[in-house]
Amino acid sequence: MFGHTFNADDTIIRSLESQGFRRLYPMHFERRRELKKLNHSLLVNFLDLLDLLVHCPDSPKRAEKVEDLSLLFIHIHHLLNEFRPHQARETLRVMMELQKRQRVETAMRFQKHLDKVQDILQNALQSLPDQNEMESNFKVPTEILEDYNQSDSANNDPCYELDRIMCNIVDNMR
Repeated sequence: MFGHTFNADDTIIRSLESQGFRRLYPMHFERRRELKKLNHSLLVNFLDLLDLLVHCPDSPKRAEKVEDLSLLFIHIHHLLNEFRPHQARETLRVMMELQKRQRVETAMRFQKHLDKVQDILQNALQSLPDQNEMESNFKVPTEILEDYNQSDSANNDPCYELDRIMCNIVDNMR
């Protein structure tokens, strides 16, 4: 990945010990309670650092307090990062539910439109005239075809003859 080898078996979040930091909380703990305790410790250490800076700014304890604050921030950051996989799974679940809901709504809208089209087609089919009635309307009288064959030799313009035949057919349909 980006020119570096990556093993999928590697842990996503390395432990604090593997990063060279001492652990401030036990191995088995409740994350919410530990985060609250770390936050409280961070606030107390910050107030201690402010008090130290007000009374004796050149004290060697200042560097020690800054180091304690840094360690607390690292632990808080580590605990928050342990929640990232859970957050990613939850985000993915919510996104998939949203996509499922959108697809179901789209399918329902499509079904409604399909039902409307089927109703329109059914009404159109019912309003069509009967098949026997249609066949009698579209029959071409044989006299017209005979006239066409006779006039074919008399007139050299076939377009005129075809127009005349079509007009006769339409007149006979009324």
